[in-house]
Amino acid sequence: MSLKSSVPLLNKGDSWDLFCIASCPTVVQCPTVIAMVGLPARGKTYISKKLTRYLNWIGIKTKVFNVGEYRRAATDKYKSHDFFRPDNKEALEIRHKCALLAIEDARAYLSSGGEVAVVDATNTARERRKLLVDFFTVQNNFKLFFVESLCDDPSIIEANILEVKICSPDYIGMDKNEAVGDFLQRIKHYDQTYEKLDYVHDRNMSFIQIFNQGERFLVNKLAGHLQSRVVYYLMNIHVLPRTIYLTRHGESLMNLEGKIGGDSDLSDRGWQYARSLSEFVKNENIQDLKVWTSEMKRTKQTAQYIDSPTEHWKTLNEIDAGICEGMTYEEIHDKHPDEFALRDQDKFHYRYPGGESYQDLVARLEPVIMELERQENVMVICHQAVARCLLAYFQDKNSESRNEINVIFFQSNSSSYH
Repeated sequence: MSLKSSVPLLNKGDSWDLFCIASCPTVVQCPTVIAMVGLPARGKTYISKKLTRYLNWIGIKTKVFNVGEYRRAATDKYKSHDFFRPDNKEALEIRHKCALLAIEDARAYLSSGGEVAVVDATNTARERRKLLVDFFTVQNNFKLFFVESLCDDPSIIEANILEVKICSPDYIGMDKNEAVGDFLQRIKHYDQTYEKLDYVHDRNMSFIQIFNQGERFLVNKLAGHLQSRVVYYLMNIHVLPRTIYLTRHGESLMNLEGKIGGDSDLSDRGWQYARSLSEFVKNENIQDLKVWTSEMKRTKQTAQYIDSPTEHWKTLNEIDAGICEGMTYEEIHDKHPDEFALRDQDKFHYRYPGGESYQDLVARLEPVIMELERQENVMVICHQAVARCLLAYFQDKNSESRNEINVIFFQSNSSSYH
């Protein structure tokens, strides 16, 4: 069997201009709504925010529509859990109108260029979920995917309430114990009318159920590549407290010369940074720290003095500068002025001839993000472009700003609902 390339060969005298802008395959063929389901204090907002951040990072235009924010904008200052009683008809009407506003805004977003809308709400009643199905799939021909977070572990629920809910705008100025008691009553009100997703009633719907924040999962009737990627991401994230450290390698000999790429050793100052980094790790006394480097000498040497298990990832190698490897920017300007100008116009999509773009780098780094989400304490020693892309994920930066991030050292503390 013979294989033929779909990419035309570059002949002598041809320009690289046709090949320098990275193309991105269309992941979202049809606008998609992701609707959360679950009682309060089950991590729905945490999941919504993380999922939105991830989808935007891989280039899928995504926005969250939090019904709670609509409710706070439509009502006076929160008074008590009585607002959520199932027999409070006036409040039910307000909550219903807020839900309609949120889903209408989601529809408008998807109709004006958005690709994924995340509806962050309880959606605990079948009647409400039917409304979403009718509105989004029947009337607007969007895809709809439900994400239900189920939890019967009291310790997880308590941690969520203490970390997030009592700090919400609803409880500003309220005594902590009073806020906890009120919120527990709110959960009871929702629980009275909660109808979980199940195969008998919902066999034709696409959904995932997450039990106790990842102990197990149930997936039903996935529809398309996007939903598969969402499920894969949700099955990799965890909410245990941990810290991720991100640093560039120490100064290299090619850094001193102003050259990009290559695989040179550290300079004297680079070795000094490696020793200082080791002292930092020792003083921090980080439990079970893992160190990840690229396969390039300058990152391995930067990790040399750290007394922790070390892994070398080819995926973490610096962006491939193609024909510009080993050049200074002045040399690129002089030898390849057209390339220099194209890169200056769009750094994210510009692809070095024979090399990579930032967009290519994001695709290459996606497995690293997945693995970082599964890990606990990790220090990543990498390169400027790689660190920029990883930081863009953790700081929720868009493609226009991610290639301007300055990176020396970054520490991200992640806890259950931050």
